[in-house]
Amino acid sequence: MEIEKKTLGSQGLIVPAIGLGCMGMTGFEDANMYGPADEQEAIATIHRSLELGGNFLDTADLYGPFKNEQLIAKAIRGKRDKYILATKFGWEINDENKVTWAINGKKEYVKKSVERSLKNLNTDYIDLFYMHRLDKNTPIEETVEAMGELVKEGKVGYIGLSEVSSETVRRAHAVHPVTAVQSEYSLFERTVEERGVLKTLNELGIGFVAYSPLGRGFLSGQIKSIDDLPENDFRRNIPRFQGDYFSKNIELVKAIETLAEAKNISASQLALAWIISKGILPIPGTKRRKYLEQNIAATAIHLSEADLSRLESIVPLGTDTGKPYDEFSMGLID
Repeated sequence: MEIEKKTLGSQGLIVPAIGLGCMGMTGFEDANMYGPADEQEAIATIHRSLELGGNFLDTADLYGPFKNEQLIAKAIRGKRDKYILATKFGWEINDENKVTWAINGKKEYVKKSVERSLKNLNTDYIDLFYMHRLDKNTPIEETVEAMGELVKEGKVGYIGLSEVSSETVRRAHAVHPVTAVQSEYSLFERTVEERGVLKTLNELGIGFVAYSPLGRGFLSGQIKSIDDLPENDFRRNIPRFQGDYFSKNIELVKAIETLAEAKNISASQLALAWIISKGILPIPGTKRRKYLEQNIAATAIHLSEADLSRLESIVPLGTDTGKPYDEFSMGLID
């Protein structure tokens, strides 16, 4: 099957209807994000994605730090021009390669970050360069002006922001055209809709990229009890996976699974097809070919208006499924 292509934003970036989130392929030094890494399988997954037309890869300097970008460099060697690379900067990483857990959007840091990412990705240009989180101590205009300079220099094709408010988007877009905004979005997480961010993006012709489109794994149907998560999995520390929220969310997943079974597809495919039907680009994370193939197959699923309304009646807009992050990380969302 050939994945349908679409334009992301209005500056001319053409992408497949689904991307590949690479974060889980390497994990983090100080946290188990999604179980142990398997480099060989991760690289095979990136290659398989390309074979199926899925050439849009999403990473960040934070992941590792740097290990994820370096893994991608290894996977795409000799085929750089076949892939569309998106990476992010903003979480400050010092000269000892340690994350300080501050956000830095200052001009000098933007320039430093891009050089580092170019080196780690072993490329001379990045297709889409995002600011990972808003630096609340630096005017967004300063950050975006620096990002715009990278576009002029040919080091970056297009620029993006992540987890930002409508006001920040407008201010940024007035300095340099923003191609994409990436935020968490799924049947379980629709804050960008509730806060009018999606409406702003549509109005300005900015594309929307959904990370964690499977509700951090909940919508995959693989998680039946908290014991299905490894002991040091970071998801154990977030409200969505705790107490009453956990049991309530399991019930929602069961109802979604029933609807999926009637269509002879999996719950995760239904959840992805719902996002794609909205003209949004999901970037489900996986490090295994099996799940990648299932995710890509979701691009061929057609949902009728009746399917969509039944699905949205299970998890109506405004449903409280628990916060997706701990308190510290929630405080970094604009």
